[in-house]
Amino acid sequence: MNARINATSSFVEWMQHIQSTMEVTLDIYLPSITAMPASLHQAMRYTALDGGKRVRPLLVYAAGELFDAPEQLLARSAAAVEMIHVYSLVHDDMPCMDDDALRRGKPTVHIRYDEPTALLVGDALQAQAFVVLSDLADEQQAARQLKMLNLLAQAAGSAGMCGGQAIDLASVGMTLSLAELEQMHRLKTGALLRAAILLGAYSGKLLSVDEAAALEMYSDAIGLAFQVVDDILDATADSATLGKTAGKDAADNKPTYVSILGLAESQALAEKLRGDGHRALEQFGDKARRLHELADLIVQRKA
Repeated sequence: MNARINATSSFVEWMQHIQSTMEVTLDIYLPSITAMPASLHQAMRYTALDGGKRVRPLLVYAAGELFDAPEQLLARSAAAVEMIHVYSLVHDDMPCMDDDALRRGKPTVHIRYDEPTALLVGDALQAQAFVVLSDLADEQQAARQLKMLNLLAQAAGSAGMCGGQAIDLASVGMTLSLAELEQMHRLKTGALLRAAILLGAYSGKLLSVDEAAALEMYSDAIGLAFQVVDDILDATADSATLGKTAGKDAADNKPTYVSILGLAESQALAEKLRGDGHRALEQFGDKARRLHELADLIVQRKA
């Protein structure tokens, strides 16, 4: 599971190496299909393996580079945050939520299996994330590990991702102000991206006030940028490119950055947020190279 790669490697080489490493890591940390209940474990692996950009693990590793974080804890942190993300996608796609049939270019879990299985897959992935992050006995880093568990739990709960989803569901057909939309997405999307960055950083050390503040500013900027670009792509890209159903936000009458600001202003906002993210990293110098590159990726992506 060694994800170390030469610092002179290109961003694409680095990214592909981390993505490949994450596939191996998740394969190790997910339950085996030889263990009971095999059908549930098979469905967990179906949705978590072989797919996705792995943006959150990439952020974990990029932030870990700032503080020379050890590989073992980075791998666990990245796997844990990705399991939380994947669980949220499984539940988000269910008929009681967004009712989608396509995710990462293949049938969603409730389509491939059934709704009860999809519900249990999400529940089990959430629990497995905390198993992975907590199952590391090292008294010297116990304080950091406790902080990291708290960070991930807060990001996943009602004060983070689940709270944002609740607001999203309650907002269908409503007119939100820009401030209300931003608050919803700081929770729904931004909270887990923030957790990924801080988990990577805390894998190396307990942060100073200034270090934490800088990473919070970066997280806030790219978290909002990620959602702005998602809204732009939902309005401009096709389903084959996205790997999920395009145009669904408009069809479901959901408030988005595009519906509030228009396409051109949404694109300008994404660029502004990218600049904010870059400026937040100035104190870290060259060690923040990968975080800079990920800010560019998040805003310039086409899917």
